[in-house]
Amino acid sequence: MVAVRIGIAQINACVGDLKANAASVVSAAQAAYAAGASALLTPELILSGYPPEDLLLRPAFIAQVQAVAADLTQALAQFSGLHVVVGHPVMDGGVLRNAASVLLDGKVLDTYFKRELPNYSVFDEQRHFVSVNRPLVFELKGVRFGINICEDIWFEQAPAAAAAAGAQVLLVPNASPFNLAKQSKRFEIAQQAVRQTGCSLIYANLVGGQDELVFDGASFALDKKGQLITRMADFTQALAFVDVNELGEVFAVSDTTEVGGSVRGAKLSHLPSVANVHLQPEIGTLEAQVWEALKLGVKDYVSKSGFKSIILGLSGGIDSAVVMAVAVDALGADKVHAVMMPSRYTADISQIDAQEMAKRLGVKYDVITISALAASFEQSLAPLLEGRAADTTEENIQARVRGTLLMALSNKFGHLVLTTGNKSELSTGYCTLYGDMAGGFAVLKDVAKTLVYRLARWRNRETEVIPDRIITRPPSAELRPDQTDQDSLPPYEVIDAIIERYVEGNEPIQNMIDDGFKVEDVNQIVRLIRINEYKRRQSPPGPRITGRAFGRDWRYPLVNGFRE
Repeated sequence: MVAVRIGIAQINACVGDLKANAASVVSAAQAAYAAGASALLTPELILSGYPPEDLLLRPAFIAQVQAVAADLTQALAQFSGLHVVVGHPVMDGGVLRNAASVLLDGKVLDTYFKRELPNYSVFDEQRHFVSVNRPLVFELKGVRFGINICEDIWFEQAPAAAAAAGAQVLLVPNASPFNLAKQSKRFEIAQQAVRQTGCSLIYANLVGGQDELVFDGASFALDKKGQLITRMADFTQALAFVDVNELGEVFAVSDTTEVGGSVRGAKLSHLPSVANVHLQPEIGTLEAQVWEALKLGVKDYVSKSGFKSIILGLSGGIDSAVVMAVAVDALGADKVHAVMMPSRYTADISQIDAQEMAKRLGVKYDVITISALAASFEQSLAPLLEGRAADTTEENIQARVRGTLLMALSNKFGHLVLTTGNKSELSTGYCTLYGDMAGGFAVLKDVAKTLVYRLARWRNRETEVIPDRIITRPPSAELRPDQTDQDSLPPYEVIDAIIERYVEGNEPIQNMIDDGFKVEDVNQIVRLIRINEYKRRQSPPGPRITGRAFGRDWRYPLVNGFRE
């Protein structure tokens, strides 16, 4: 016998946009109430957005959070009997806590404070919050629900405390960012909590891009045996339902009535993609997951930052081709402007392929020849450089001319500049500071070169939007005659394997040598990683897709005398 219907709201929040975030909760509550739900679970810190970072140090921010939380509590009173679990920061006893409150009929029924505060990788919650070892269990129609927040279920204490207090079902609000190994790890940890406590578990995860982080949603529910009952969609807002009986057993909702349009006369303007979801399959391939993460990261960074369009330099090479395809998929062709900036070293086929790709995708496309501009710089510098042979100085002038042109067009038309460098290039410094690194968002910042090629082939699987020659020809910056990337670097298969093990896996150099990598290759790549920290520190943010990206979870000193 079904006792309670629970809604799981997978919401796209924006950090600091408190009223809009609250409106999204109200919209989800409207839909849940119309569907007969008795409770609604929303993600961690949904009111403030995640991660609010040092906004939490601003007294005015905390005051506004409290004011909007009070308004939200009253706004939800119209849904009589609906218990809404809302995540928000709160001052308690003079300290700040990561909280989830149960809101009911215009009042705060109770508030749970997060016990386990992550302080590793991209997380620094101990900088802002103080934990509490106090369980919260509330009863609804004879069923006892306990709340744990995100990291709480990764350890034994919080789930055990909730079960000891009588919980039959664990409600788990989350702001768990995406990486390629994360979804399976979440299931494993949640199943461990179920086995430990004997409770069913309902998990609501945030969705959307926030600065470098992408939240993938993929919320789910497990029964008391740890079996998957419902899994929600990846990378999209959604609302799903599960039913819970008087024993705390969780069941999938049998009916799949669409929720949309209006509910009790109120339009769902703040949660437009709400839909009932039952056991959505996860996006199947690695390439598909990465593509969706990049697409959502671009879409939300552009829109949440207030930009209406983007601009990029389209070179006829693989990286800019993939960035443009992602941008078109994320924003639409009408919001993408590509500029080809050939120099005297740019091959004719590069110009042909760039124009052809722009035509296939239907984007605005312009050509600005930079040969004369670069020559003008060189002429101005000639008296100072007299007697010195040409080297990377002249190559970098070309890249910096291109960066200046893109930034000028950005200033004039309000475009956000997307940079096109990948993780392999950022690792080794194969990029030009204030040149191809100049821009606002680095789409491929956490994407290795070998994966860029895989993404291009994946995107072409049905319709060839990227001309095949772009994928098959040797990569080149085209900054000097007959240049290729491998003139001064090992093959990208070797580079990327070393980067994966050294940067993402934190492995010792000797391990790689013992496994057969050439000593000179390992030493070269590790040295390049070390000496190019100053470049990466000045690079724009980009979406994180691996377990360790340059940015929030890579914190190395700029001046560094250590040698391994």
